[in-house]
Amino acid sequence: MRAEIEAAAGEIRESLALLRRHLDWDNALRRLDELNAHAEDPKLWDDPTRAQTIMRERTQLENSVNGYRALERDLSDSLELIEMGEAEGDATVVADAEAQLYALRDRAAKLQIESLLSGEADANDCFVEVNAGAGGTEAQDWALMLIRMYIRWAEQHGYKTEWLEESPGEEAGIKSATVQVKGHNAYGWLKTEAGVHRLVRISPFDSQARRQTSFSAVSVSPVIDDKINVEINEKDCRIDTFRASGAGGQHVNKTDSAIRITHLPTGIVVACQQERSQHKNRAKAWDMLRARLYERELKIREDAAAALEATKSDIGWGHQIRSYVLHPYQMVKDLRTEVETSQSQAVLDGDLDMFLEAALAARLKGQSDDAA
Repeated sequence: MRAEIEAAAGEIRESLALLRRHLDWDNALRRLDELNAHAEDPKLWDDPTRAQTIMRERTQLENSVNGYRALERDLSDSLELIEMGEAEGDATVVADAEAQLYALRDRAAKLQIESLLSGEADANDCFVEVNAGAGGTEAQDWALMLIRMYIRWAEQHGYKTEWLEESPGEEAGIKSATVQVKGHNAYGWLKTEAGVHRLVRISPFDSQARRQTSFSAVSVSPVIDDKINVEINEKDCRIDTFRASGAGGQHVNKTDSAIRITHLPTGIVVACQQERSQHKNRAKAWDMLRARLYERELKIREDAAAALEATKSDIGWGHQIRSYVLHPYQMVKDLRTEVETSQSQAVLDGDLDMFLEAALAARLKGQSDDAA
């Protein structure tokens, strides 16, 4: 068997080993049996909330286990076909089996990445907040471009989005905006987007057409469900009401019912102006605050609190995670993973998968290095 075939098979076996370790295989099978037993209990749906949680966990775990087994089986089948074709001198069989093997290698890499979407809140919806930083009107326009980029990515992947808050810029763009992305694994995919994003372009607001550098910060936090408990003392919060306002369009209601909650111990501020009812906006704002506090706790657990605070305190030079250059050349480069592309307009139109997958793959590599 040729060296390149052995190399491809070796990569797939390595992926299988990492997947098995990540799944904690024996415990995963045991847990799946427990969940299947719960699913067969006729009284399960007496508590719909608990039932949905159990069925969601069961589906996620079942997909992971079945994906591993299918990959293992297909690897064995492909190698057997290659051996048979070589023994019988059938080049067509060998070529077909080789093509299957290389496709399996890509599938194994994707399964590795998806296996990382198994954190406590990865499967949940998420809030994406964008704040304009250094750069004035230019940065506010850049913030609007960013929030639109995430909405387009969400639409391309079948996620739903809902505008919750928007503070328009003085001349153009937005000072800040918050959008809820709804769908399975929304937080898991978007969580690595948190940080400062830098734009370099010829400013459309400069009569002399000079090149400008702008910054905006992205924050991503999971929508908290019933299985995650975040306690908040209302005495630690200041609640303000204000008139909703926006840059126009259907997504922001112009009412006097907008709510802003400031969590005094941490300085976290959330706002919601989507609903016409002050009561509904207040409930959504509390959900957003719980999500932000939980996301903050996750960062602390990952020993990233210091970096997060630096990001929040200085949206400018030295803190960016990704650069988007539109002049004098076209390039988008992630400074954490070194992934880059010259298709900058495609990225701004929502083509983010290469960056999201690379960020998750970097985490997977870090986990495998730690295990070794």
